[in-house]
Amino acid sequence: MSPRRPILALALAGLILAGLGLQDWSVDGRRATRFAAHALDDYGLALTTQGTAQLRLLPLPRLTLGQVRLAAGPTGPTLAEGGRLTIDLDPLGLLVGRADLGGLRLEDARLSADASAWREPLTQLTGRMRSGLKQRPRWIALSGARIDGGADARDIAIDLAWPFWSASAEAHASLTWRGVPMRVALTHLLPAYIAQGLRTPFTAWVTWPDGSLALDGTAGPPPDGGAMPALAGRARFESRSLPETLAWLGRDAPLASLAGAFSLDGRFETSDKSVSWPSLRVGLGDDVLEGAGAVALGPGTPQRLSVQATLAAETLNLAPLMGDLVKLFEAEPTPLALAPLTKGDLDLRLSAAEGRVGLVQVQDLAASILVRDAAVEVAVNRARLQDGTLKGRVTLASGADPAETEVRMQGSLDRVDLSTLLGEIGTGRWMSGPLQGQFSLEGSARDSAGLLAHLGGRATLSVDGGAISGLDLAELVHRNGVVPAGALARRNGRTAFERAAITLRFADGVGEFAESGLRGPSVGASLQGRVSLPTRRIEARGDLALRAASDPSRGLLFEVSGPWDAPTAQVVPQGEAMLPDPFKVPAALGLSGNARAYAP
Repeated sequence: MSPRRPILALALAGLILAGLGLQDWSVDGRRATRFAAHALDDYGLALTTQGTAQLRLLPLPRLTLGQVRLAAGPTGPTLAEGGRLTIDLDPLGLLVGRADLGGLRLEDARLSADASAWREPLTQLTGRMRSGLKQRPRWIALSGARIDGGADARDIAIDLAWPFWSASAEAHASLTWRGVPMRVALTHLLPAYIAQGLRTPFTAWVTWPDGSLALDGTAGPPPDGGAMPALAGRARFESRSLPETLAWLGRDAPLASLAGAFSLDGRFETSDKSVSWPSLRVGLGDDVLEGAGAVALGPGTPQRLSVQATLAAETLNLAPLMGDLVKLFEAEPTPLALAPLTKGDLDLRLSAAEGRVGLVQVQDLAASILVRDAAVEVAVNRARLQDGTLKGRVTLASGADPAETEVRMQGSLDRVDLSTLLGEIGTGRWMSGPLQGQFSLEGSARDSAGLLAHLGGRATLSVDGGAISGLDLAELVHRNGVVPAGALARRNGRTAFERAAITLRFADGVGEFAESGLRGPSVGASLQGRVSLPTRRIEARGDLALRAASDPSRGLLFEVSGPWDAPTAQVVPQGEAMLPDPFKVPAALGLSGNARAYAP
């Protein structure tokens, strides 16, 4: 007989056996369930099934059960239900008649949302590892799962691998959380260390469409009485929109609605309900700040977040924070309820070599932001502004009506170079001298329009030893209010003064001019009238007179009126000495936005 025939016969038999081994065979469901249950008993899991059972022999023995229910022991709570369970059986264990798990796959199951229900199986697994038993599932897979009784998590897929030749385990997962797909990975974990109560290294990352979180460090057992493991290492968090990320996670944070793009990078340590950052780098939009901080969850339900940080930066853009304060004075009513801003506590200390709000730049800035339940305080404790100093404080507090907010603002300026400041904000350097002033305003309302209508307080600005550039007020009096042709364009006039001051006393949103005027070597001026915050208009009248002893009677009466961002000034006729046509100068012709030709 040709030797080829036995070889062909053996090959044919091998193919037949392989085909039979790779085929799923229906088996008795009760006996298959009892056999598989023995393999799960050692891990504190009780198995029941209502579906069919199938067995595949190659490449490894595999038992598949339908409509399974896994519980924490015979009388424990249900952990998973309604899915299909596939069990890889250890071939060596089968040879000695023992059901040892090689791997598990659970598909399309409903998982228990009760974290405490999983405690007993985890305790059993920890006990086996602590006792030195080497037998364990080499892989566990989950696909198509969802959390029972909730719509937050769905399409859950998990792959956990712990090869018998390696001491480290790793897990990869994907799921849809509240409508947003995300991926999770955990590597370099040493389960045996966890079982023995030792710290284990780990690397983890989480990604979603708008951000990511990466951790690299060590994990230890929870502190006494705690539920979360103690972590330490380095973390990096990035979000394209912090408010949207927090809303997606179901968390609140103080002043979160004012933030946009946000990043955080640094060393961290955790205890039960807090995270400390000995070294921290924070990105807010284009700004980068460095320092230290801590985050903690308070008692109660929901738990209130508390944030403390001390941060410093080379440059800091304060426009996002100040923008909401500026909205208080805009035409459109803005709600003043503090609830969206005070969903947590904040104690933030800021310092910067340079700070900027729009066109205004300050140096050596030291500021603080305090947020408490129904209260916000923003303070500029120190700042240099054009060779002078600036201080200010804004306090917001909710009253008995949560929709109503009490606002208090106070601040001061000392020896600020007015000419440079005016040039910086783009209005032209029409006045020079050291500027000083102070203000104190307060009011309460449900929206910004109501606040302006009830604002009260006092504001004072003064300049000592300054000058008005571009106009000679004494010459203007001599000419009975007529400006020489081309004088405004040439800006070759100048009026020196000893003191110019404006004092406004506010009541119900209307500021009355008091003790306001100008005193110079050649001219003097006074101003009376009012500024309305609700209507954003100014209506004032003043007089401009020569101070020379040779002609003390020469003078002019003038009016300033119109919107406060574009007022006009005009001379009031006083009989035959005055020209019959009024002298009217729009603010756009190079005079200031507050009638810079006539009002200090």
